Amino acid sequence: MRSRRAWLRPARVAKCHARASTPESIFTGMVRGRDNSRAQVLIVDDDESMCDLLGAELESRGFAPSSVSEPERALESLESRVVDVVVTDLRMRGMSGLELCERIVTAHPELPVVLLTAHGTLESAVAALRLRAYDFLSKPPDIDALVAVVDRAVRHRRLDREACSPDDVGHGDSPPFEGIIGTSEPMRELVQLLGRVGPVDASVVLYGESGTGKELAARALHERSERRDRPFVALNCAAIPESLLESELFGHVKGAFTDARADRAGLFERAKGGTVFLDEITELHPTMQPKLLRALQERSVRPVGSDREVPIDVRVLAATNADMSSAVEAGRFRADLYYRLNVIEIRLPPLRERRSDISLLATHFVDLFARKMGRRVAGVSPACLARLTAYEWPGNVRELANAIERAVALTRATHIEAADLPGNVRAHRGAVPGPAAGPAEKLVPLEEVERRYIRRVLAATGGNKTLAAQILGVHRRTLYRKDWAEKPSEPDAPAEKRVS
Repeated sequence: MRSRRAWLRPARVAKCHARASTPESIFTGMVRGRDNSRAQVLIVDDDESMCDLLGAELESRGFAPSSVSEPERALESLESRVVDVVVTDLRMRGMSGLELCERIVTAHPELPVVLLTAHGTLESAVAALRLRAYDFLSKPPDIDALVAVVDRAVRHRRLDREACSPDDVGHGDSPPFEGIIGTSEPMRELVQLLGRVGPVDASVVLYGESGTGKELAARALHERSERRDRPFVALNCAAIPESLLESELFGHVKGAFTDARADRAGLFERAKGGTVFLDEITELHPTMQPKLLRALQERSVRPVGSDREVPIDVRVLAATNADMSSAVEAGRFRADLYYRLNVIEIRLPPLRERRSDISLLATHFVDLFARKMGRRVAGVSPACLARLTAYEWPGNVRELANAIERAVALTRATHIEAADLPGNVRAHRGAVPGPAAGPAEKLVPLEEVERRYIRRVLAATGGNKTLAAQILGVHRRTLYRKDWAEKPSEPDAPAEKRVS
């Protein structure tokens, strides 16, 4: 590795320093075109000489670097300009690089952040990657390695921009959809699909477990459609009694039934020109299914007690946490209504299939509930994040939000600790797939990998800790100290009796 002095080129350093110290150059600027040249790189380090040094080297390789020495100014800069990559020191005065990374990823999930530190440790690297940092390099970095990482991050950023271009989503670099948080591959695919389906005026069925955000997705479709300036009206089909559901959907006239003291427009009429969202559609009572089908086919409704048809102009979106095709096969749902609604189907991934988004979601909910409760809670601790990531989340994002709300209310620290989480989350030791299983969303903490392997060895030795300790290369007492290394079946027996 070259020395820091060997990197220094005075002419370029002076040029970079003069440019970076100009307020206009720090807080304004746009990426030039879509090629990889002149990519905007923001360097954050409280050591100005390091900013100059890195800036000069990056500039000599075709990038457009600028620098700030205060993390707070970096956050301000990102609100007023477009940046391709952020390169930040880990240890700085005021705000650490990890905290800066967390805040950047929360506010700009598409922006790659590269962390540099002269105090590189495994713990720091793991913490950085859990916060969705793009990469982690020791300081002073090898310039060629840094350039390669920055160049790769720039290409990654540009691909993200193209995926969310106006042709696909409609709003360029703006956040794809309000309330939809996630950078995992399943969420990227979902956002792109919502962007394509939104402008198409066809019926859609959203499939997903409870708490996955089906209504958020429906609202996103509405906001990307030509109907976005008209009403979005939602109804939970399971929440309205059968006797009132027809009136709720189609309206009624005065005197139609005992409490009908005046004419009342139904949901389809109130959503004129807009979108109707029917949640839990498979819970729609069988007597209402043919009436809904007729309304969709004829594009008109007949209010209860009326003999006149009222024309309707709406787009219908439906959602369910059940398998509609199975409901059709079982005779609980009309096949013709199913085909009328299920023109396009969109499936929302459960939280356990996008574990890499848990950090972003947790940070978002901490900020939300801390502001709501007036509490000084800044985030979650690494131990807490490990528990959150390992848990299965049967209630999905809604359950995560409830857990974070509880933790924000109860914690006595500035960061939520594992002890602040609900008991079922703290106690969970579920079988989350390990590193060999594939996608990063399914990776688990190192402690969990160790626990599983020791249990496998114990199972293979029939619970003989003496033999297991020999295989693992640790002292027998080490296994007894592990509170989760219980005997799988029967008491220890001499090794020679266990092995054939």
